[in-house]
Amino acid sequence: MIINGKEISQKIKDQLKIQINELKQQKKRVPLLAVVLVGHNQASEVYVRNKVKACEYIGIASQVIRKENNCTQDELLSIIEKLNKDVHVDGILVQLPLPAHIDEEIIIRSINPDKDVDGFHPINVAKLFLNEEGFIPCTPHGMMVMLDEIGYNPGGKEVVVVGRSNIVGKPVSLLMLHKNATVTIAHSYTTHLKEITQRADVLITAVGKAKFFDQSYIKEGAVVLDVGINRDENGKLCGDCDYQAMAEKAYAITPVPGGVGPMTIAMLMTNTLLAYHRRSYGI
Repeated sequence: MIINGKEISQKIKDQLKIQINELKQQKKRVPLLAVVLVGHNQASEVYVRNKVKACEYIGIASQVIRKENNCTQDELLSIIEKLNKDVHVDGILVQLPLPAHIDEEIIIRSINPDKDVDGFHPINVAKLFLNEEGFIPCTPHGMMVMLDEIGYNPGGKEVVVVGRSNIVGKPVSLLMLHKNATVTIAHSYTTHLKEITQRADVLITAVGKAKFFDQSYIKEGAVVLDVGINRDENGKLCGDCDYQAMAEKAYAITPVPGGVGPMTIAMLMTNTLLAYHRRSYGI
């Protein structure tokens, strides 16, 4: 089974569009997402463009604030402070990575947790840890929605996450624990990696190495969620997994492109509407 992220994300965006249209019919303001982009990172430019496009489709207002590479940390903090105070801004997203002279942790911590639609602020991280209401990071959240869409319950299953980043590996591990899965986190220091991944009912790969995992890394009937976005030897987009080889053995697998990627933006839109409702109605 191919887990089609494009189709699932489109379904989510269509549902959000209906909700935004209802707000418009009620003559209410629509949610506003502010995106701050520093520098001219090519991948970041694409991501921001896709986020703005999704906002336009759904009917969410967007504001892109562009700054040059030489933008200082204090200047960026001042921009975020204004956005925090702006009553019309519901969600704030600072596109990562930032130039080397800016401390990403300081920037993330400066965003109002109630507007932190990326779910990266320590307060939202703590809420995720405690399984309380907060903002869930978009990529891990998207993966859980994908499993729901194919009717797969990870409860009681063995989940192996390869990668321990704060953006994907750690949060998805917590989400799986909250769903009663047994979770193993593997990383670059893990020995006997193949033996560990072969036990997995669900394998999540987030290592950033093109086609690193082949079918020998999984058992028959596993679910594979590939978070990697890489280029192969021909410059073609691919994941961390050898998709063709894995597809023959897996019960379900996400392709790259068209798998987890579109879900990330769909969940960002979901978080933005959620931020709007929480700020407007205290829910």
